[in-house]
Parts: sequence; C-alpha cells; structure tokens
Amino acid sequence: MNQHPEYLLNKIKSPADLKVLSLDEMKQVAGEIRHLIIEKDAAVGGHLGPDLGIVELTIAYHYVFNAPGDKIVWDVSHQTYPHKMLTGRAYAWLDPEAYGKVTPYTDPEESPYDYYAIGHTSTSIALATGMAKARDLLGGSEKIMAVIGDGSLTGGLAYEGLNNAATEKGNLVIVINDNQWSIDKNVGGLPVALKKLRDTNGEASDNLFKAMGFDYRYVADGNSLEAMIAAFQDVKDVDHPVVLHVNTLKGKGYEPALANEEAHHWVSPFNLEDDSPKHPAPALTPKKVAVQTIAEAIDRGQENLLAINAAIPGAFNLDGFKEQYPDHYLDVGIAEQESVALAAGFVKAGGRAILFENSTFLQRAFDQLSHDVALNNLPVVMLVGGGGIQANSKTHVGVFDQVMISNLPNWQYLAPTTLAEEKAMINWAIQQKAGPVAIKLPVWPVDEKGSTLEGYQHIHYQKWRAGQGAAILSLGDTFNLGLKAAEELNASLYNPLSANTLDTDCLDHLARHYSVIITLENNVLDGGFGQKVASYLADQPVLVKSFGEKREYTDVDQSLAEILNRNHLTAEQIVNDVKQLLSSKN
Repeated sequence: MNQHPEYLLNKIKSPADLKVLSLDEMKQVAGEIRHLIIEKDAAVGGHLGPDLGIVELTIAYHYVFNAPGDKIVWDVSHQTYPHKMLTGRAYAWLDPEAYGKVTPYTDPEESPYDYYAIGHTSTSIALATGMAKARDLLGGSEKIMAVIGDGSLTGGLAYEGLNNAATEKGNLVIVINDNQWSIDKNVGGLPVALKKLRDTNGEASDNLFKAMGFDYRYVADGNSLEAMIAAFQDVKDVDHPVVLHVNTLKGKGYEPALANEEAHHWVSPFNLEDDSPKHPAPALTPKKVAVQTIAEAIDRGQENLLAINAAIPGAFNLDGFKEQYPDHYLDVGIAEQESVALAAGFVKAGGRAILFENSTFLQRAFDQLSHDVALNNLPVVMLVGGGGIQANSKTHVGVFDQVMISNLPNWQYLAPTTLAEEKAMINWAIQQKAGPVAIKLPVWPVDEKGSTLEGYQHIHYQKWRAGQGAAILSLGDTFNLGLKAAEELNASLYNPLSANTLDTDCLDHLARHYSVIITLENNVLDGGFGQKVASYLADQPVLVKSFGEKREYTDVDQSLAEILNRNHLTAEQIVNDVKQLLSSKN
C-alpha cells in the first residue's frame, strides 16, 4: 500500500517525467527520496549514508542526460536507491509490501537503466572506458559516465581504470563522489591529495588527475541541485575524458548518520524514534571472539601481531580494537590485493599478520593468496567472515571462499564448530610457522562451548556421536544441522575440522564400517570438502553423498529457507535422502 500518495515521486515513471519539473519541484522530490530511504532502511535495513549523500547528484544527472541511451556506471552501486526511484522503481520504497521487489544494487535484468550487476568496488572507470571504446569503434554518440566514490579510488582497479581512461579519444566523464569516506574513514595518500583539492576549491597545483592528462572540474557543493545541474550541463558534450570532482555529504538529511558515518553506511532495521537497532547483536559472536582472541594474545606479550583489514572494521567489530591497539592495526583501504600482499611482506620480515577478510570481497585477492602467500609458504593467518549460505544480493554471495582457498597448495583451511574451537584455532594459528592458515568464521549459529585440541597441524577427525549405518562429516557451522540429522538417523557424527586436509585413516575406517558417508558444508559444492572426500573414497565400497549449495548466484528474492530447501539442506531432507541411500544399499 502506497504510504505517501501525495508525493510528487508517484508521478515519475521515468527520467522524462523529471525533466518537466521546476527546480523547486525537484528539490521537493529530493526531500521525498531522502524520507523514503530512511523509512525503508529503518524497516528492513540497507545502505543509508551513501544513498542520502548522492540524491542531488542523481536528480541532476537524470535531468541533464538522456538515460538509458546515455550510460551511467555506478561504482559498487550501493548508492543507487535514488537512481532506482527515478527510473520507474519508486514503488519499492513507497509501498512497504513491495520492499523486497527491487534489488539493492544495479541489475540489468531489472531495468534498462542499469547496465551491470555490480556490488564490488573500483570497477566503474574500467567498465565505462570499455563502453566508450565500443561507442567510438561502432560510431555511436551516447554520453558515457562513471560515478566512483573517493573510497572506491583506494582500490587498485580504479587506478588501472584511470590510467586507461586518460587516453580515451571521445566523451568520458568520471565523477568522483568525494564524501571523505568509504565505510570507515579513508586511509593512505589519496585522501591527502583530495583534501588539497577541496581546500583550494580545486585549484591545488599538485593535481593528480591533471598530471595524468585529464581535464578537471570541481564542484564544492555536490548537494546543491543548482550546482550539479550546471556542472553536468558543462561537461555533457565534452569530446575528451573529464574528471568531475564533487564534494558531497554522506548521510545528508539524517542527523544520526552525520554523527556516526561508519555505523550508518549500512544499517540493520532500526527504530526511527531513537536510531536504536530493532534486533541488537548477541553479546558474543564469532567476529567478537576473533578480535578478543587477538587482543588477549597481544596482552600476553605477543608483540609481533598485526591485524590487517580492508576498509571494513565495523564488519569485524574492530573499531574498539583499532583504538586500543593502534600499533597492531592497519586498514589498507578498499584493497584486498594490497592487504594480502602486505601481510606476506610483514610475515616475511618476522611479524605475524592476521587478515580480516570478507568472503565475497576476498576473491579480488586470489592471485596474492596463491602467488605471494601460498607459493612462498608464508604463515599468514586469515580470518574469513561472511563465508556461507545467506539471503543476500547476488553481488555479495559468500559461498566461494572455501573453493578459492582450500584448493591452493600449502593453505590449511580450518572450520570451527563452536566459539571455543574458533578461539583455540586462532591461538594455534598465530603461533605456528608451518604455512598459511585460514579460519572460516561461522555464519550459522554455533554453540559457545565445546572440546578443543592443542594443535591443528595434523588433522584427526573428532567423533562426536556413535551410530550405525551412516556417518556424517559435518564441517564447521553445519555441525548442529548434522547433529540433528544424526540423532534422527541414529548415525555417527564427526567433526572434520578442516575444509581441505583429509584424515585418510578416519575415512578408510568409515568406509569399512558404514554403508553411507554424508558430508555437510556451508559452501558451494563444486570443488568443496565433500567432493574431496568422495574423490578419495571413489574406489571403496561406500556411498558418499555431499550436501552444500549448487554452483549458482542467489539473490534477494530468495529467503534463506528457500535456498536451504532447494539444496536439500534441512534436517528433514537430509534424513530422507540418507534413508533412501541406506535402503538402496540393503
């Protein structure tokens, strides 16, 4: 049901409807957009600060340019709520019953105004340059624009994109949305260069963009609709690459977001009355345990530890840590490749690096995981968050980390079944020197307490329950699911500890004493733990059935329950499947 039938936004079905509005009416639309963003994010969660800060820029773009003929590529695209509202999708903010009908990132399957499914950073300049090259070759005349945040500029691909964009022979506008933030405050030398330009109204002599060959323009108030319309009209018909540097205010229009930008980059559902979360986080989580364990090690005297993070300290509860242990914390910006390579260098020189990496972003650093760390067999420690099946955008699925890491030589990929086991694994990993160790932080609920081992160099599967007929190997946070199925089946249950190191003695034993072996993993199946077990046991007279997720991208239109059900990852489905296998063996 439309909660705001009086809004002007109801009349905007495409940018053509925007173009007939007066300046005052467009300002009214800007206020409506901000109100709807806050209202919807309070109800269901979402990106808040980035979208509030880019409203005027978005309105001005669609007023001046002629999308979808003219092309705009949004970096990350987590700031496209205003864009979506102006391109026929406002119903997903006006009607609470339609909140789930529109994805949180650009999606060409959803609208002709979106050109890419994008949810990772620093890609827009390269994508836009490629589109400009194709236009030039094919004789087109459309205008091409990339919108990239100052935080996204800390990613290596952004520099590669700038390097090639500077030599484009035709129209190409690169808008730098400079709000002085990525998720956390920006780090490194780039923020210094941008600040000089802001402080001098774009007149600083040491201008990186001019030095590279770009035409350069500056807009001091990117939240002024008049200023943005004028700026876009000024660059619309240029016949060369231009950097349009725009100073905006992240979180504009919502006071709590201005007071705490990091916490309001992305928000869980909150109460509009006081900005308090509707569902407070539990007192103890896997990420909190990880940070506490590192802090305790430093307090015990392990002074060579360095926690390394790529611009998402809040995602790992590192904000308190970075204040308490500033010499033991490094944020490299949105640059996973840099974080892994830097960690390798730190370890080679005698330090102990602990990487805090998010599963979906880690894929950017695959070459460093392989070449710099694994090939050199350096004892880097990596804690992987978000690695598992969740209801999320297809741009942010976290089910590929296990395959990336565990199929590289030398890496040991551990998967704790309890918070106690997680802590024991971290303490062992930061002491050992045999090689790189990754630890998959649970994303499904796990118990706090449980038995632990002294070391994890040599993997011996732990037997947790004795049974008959079938043996279940339940990896990491699938343990409670495995326990439920084992109790229903009267099956044996084992904790395999590692996603990629097989306990072959145990597997040989299981093959001799059970008809069916089941593997459970919170990851994509192809190349995963279950396939490794099945491959090893291929010549033995035992059936192996692996449960995990199909090789696919899931999206926000699917609930976690739907994803689990489709992949036969409920206890009831596992029990029924195992019963059928046991029946076929008899």
